[in-house]
Amino acid sequence: MIQSTDFKNAMSLLTSAVNVVTTAGMSGRYGFTASAVCSVTDTPPTLLVCMNQASSSHAHFIENKILTVNVLGAQHEDLSKAFSSKMTAEERFNHAAWTELETGAPILKDALVSFDCQIEQIQAVGTHSVFMCRVVAIQQSQQDESLVYFNRAYHSVGQVEIA
Repeated sequence: MIQSTDFKNAMSLLTSAVNVVTTAGMSGRYGFTASAVCSVTDTPPTLLVCMNQASSSHAHFIENKILTVNVLGAQHEDLSKAFSSKMTAEERFNHAAWTELETGAPILKDALVSFDCQIEQIQAVGTHSVFMCRVVAIQQSQQDESLVYFNRAYHSVGQVEIA
């Protein structure tokens, strides 16, 4: 049987994009830092997002049935740390500028790309909920460096333009 620590150590070597996933509704705005996000299909455009059920904002994502995946650029390391900290939900949002697209979920104004989504299905798997999310709007920036997480540290990847 594979031990949890062995699995976590192995997964630390899987390079992942860093995302801030957000939602909004009657009870306010909420968000968390996530690396467990991936494309499912382009017809219809669908993403998969995994969230720990123990998260204090988990119930709000379930209730709101909307979310935005904000893919972070290289300059967003501090924002990623804020959204994975013990700060209050609203304190986290004070670290960046936000807007909205179709669903009303918070869109990071200078995200590499933001996927505004409706949660269409939720599946409980172990300690996490897996959200199947239909993309209803996309906002893309002109940045070309992404923030990734590898071997328990942040790194940037992409092209730096030299003037």
